[in-house]
Amino acid sequence: MSRMFCKRAIKAGFIGLAFAATTGVAVAAPKCGNTSAGFENWVEATKQEAAANGIGKQGIAALNNVHYAQATINADRGQKSFKLSLDQFMKKRGSSTIVARGRVMKKQNAALFDRLEKKYGVASGPVIAIWGMETSFGSYMGKQHTLSAVATLAYDCRRSAFFTDQLYAALKLIDRGDFDPNSIGAMHGEIGQTQFLPKNVLLYGADGDGNGHIDMINSKADALASTFNFLRNHGWKPGQGYQPGEPNFAAIQGWNDASVYQQSIAIMGKQIDGN
Repeated sequence: MSRMFCKRAIKAGFIGLAFAATTGVAVAAPKCGNTSAGFENWVEATKQEAAANGIGKQGIAALNNVHYAQATINADRGQKSFKLSLDQFMKKRGSSTIVARGRVMKKQNAALFDRLEKKYGVASGPVIAIWGMETSFGSYMGKQHTLSAVATLAYDCRRSAFFTDQLYAALKLIDRGDFDPNSIGAMHGEIGQTQFLPKNVLLYGADGDGNGHIDMINSKADALASTFNFLRNHGWKPGQGYQPGEPNFAAIQGWNDASVYQQSIAIMGKQIDGN
C-alpha cells in the first residue's frame, strides 16, 4: 500500500517447515540473504515450499521470471521523506495540486463516489487524497517489476517473514487471475492505483466494477472500492469526523504509520470534501 508499509502492524505468518500434502516430505524453509548471491537458490527453494503450501501452477511458474531487484533494496534502505515536518512533507508531496485535482476527480466521478460512500459509509475525501498521494490518481504506478520487488524483499533478511507473507499473497492473486505476474509497479511491491500490498488485496480487495475480478491496476472502480473497504474495515464510523482527535482518524492511521502521512490524508481529504 503506502511506502511506509515497513512499519505497518501487519504481522507475517510463521514461515518454518512446510510439508508436502502428497508425499509427507519435509521441505526446508528457504534461507534469507543480504546480497544477490543466494537469490536464485532461494527462488528454487521457495518454489518447493510454495507447492507444498498449496500454491498452484500459475503462481509457481511466475517465480521463474523474478530477478533480484537491487533498486528495491536501495529504496528500502533510503526512505527519508517521512522524517520531514508536516508542512515540509505536504509541500514535497504537492498537496495543493492533489487537492485541486482531487476536487475535479470527485466531480468527474460523482456517481462512482456517491455509490461507494453509500455502500461503505466512508467519506470520499480521504480516499481521493490517498489516490492522489499514492499514484497521482492512477497516472504513475511505478517502474519496478512488482513480483521481483516482493520476492527480493522476501529473500532479504531484514524483513523476510513479513514479505514472504506478501509474496505468498501475490502468488495466490496470480492463481486466481487477479494479478498479472508481469505487472510493473512501486519499488516495494505495492499494487495498483492506491498502492495495496498483495496481502491487503486479499483481505480488502473489492470488485468495484462488477466484472468478477479485482484489478487494482486497470480498474479505477476496483482500486477505489478496495480503499473504501480498507478504511471501513479499520473502524470507520459513518458520519463521524476524520481529523486528528476525531473518531475516524484511527482508520486513516491504519493506512500508514507515519504521522505526517496520516495528517496529510486528513487535511487534504477535508479540503477535497469541502468542509
